[in-house]
Amino acid sequence: MKLQLVPARSGLAWVREGLRTFWRQPLAFVGLFFMFMAVVSVATMLPWIGLPLALVLLPALTLGMMAATREAVAGRFPMPWVLFTAFREGKARTIAMLQLGALYAAGFFGVMGFSALFDGGKFAQVYLLGGSLTPELMNAPGFQAATWAATAAYLPLSMMFWHAPALVHWHGVAPVKSLFFSFVACARNFKAFFLYTLGWLAVFIGAGVLAMLISALFGNPGIATVALVPAALMMAAMFFTSMWFTVRDCFLDEAAGSV
Repeated sequence: MKLQLVPARSGLAWVREGLRTFWRQPLAFVGLFFMFMAVVSVATMLPWIGLPLALVLLPALTLGMMAATREAVAGRFPMPWVLFTAFREGKARTIAMLQLGALYAAGFFGVMGFSALFDGGKFAQVYLLGGSLTPELMNAPGFQAATWAATAAYLPLSMMFWHAPALVHWHGVAPVKSLFFSFVACARNFKAFFLYTLGWLAVFIGAGVLAMLISALFGNPGIATVALVPAALMMAAMFFTSMWFTVRDCFLDEAAGSV
């Protein structure tokens, strides 16, 4: 495994490849993403351990979406069980992925704890427990500070876990080491990831504008509200489809020629 530096324009190429691959098998990717969300939702319903369990499973499920993209790129139809690829390669890889998930859960709760320093935990309560979000609360200086603090703290966490599931599963990298390699890959290719983020923001904003234009055309504002929810879910599925290409280009498998 070797880290590769990519040009900034690769960020937009990742967005295009994700969109193109999604539309090769749209039903498969939408179905897999709904399965992804269903597993997370069911896990969160469990008393006491629900939310931590859902966080532990997130890296493995993300790996499943990457594996589905690899299948589609190879011209194969991603079957439902590909979502659980992380748990189908033996006990050692399964344990490593669960360890990675535990590290993610710890990091995420650490971010929420950090935000609580600014508003006494109100942001964390709303985010984690679904508390009521009133205009007064949103405009409170402490709540706004907590929101920005959580965003700033989550960025390095996201960088550490972006490539980590793929490194643990396909390269056999130890979970802690995978976090270091992933962070370095994101930092060294910052320009590409910056354009990647801007590209996806443009896609999401464009979808929202299109929904509003359609509702205006038909003279029914409710159309936009109805259309935005499935459109957002589809956009999210497209986003997860694109993640594989960021890993493929940032890490070279010296034995196989690619990740």
